[in-house]
Amino acid sequence: MPYPTIDDLPPILRARLPHHAQEIYRAAFNHAWDGYGRCNARRREGMAHRVAWAAVKTKYHKEGDHWVSLP
Repeated sequence: MPYPTIDDLPPILRARLPHHAQEIYRAAFNHAWDGYGRCNARRREGMAHRVAWAAVKTKYHKEGDHWVSLP
């Protein structure tokens, strides 16, 4: 289901993603969740997570266990 605030994101995301990346993830997830409304809940959530990660990866990349902004 959608995340009303970044504080509602899973703890692992809040621990590893920078604040701005969390905002990107939340916005992309919520938008995808709305867009895939005709899918069953499990598929809808999986698709929304994939869209959210793709959005984060346009601005950040992973170094070790943390995400840093792209140059």
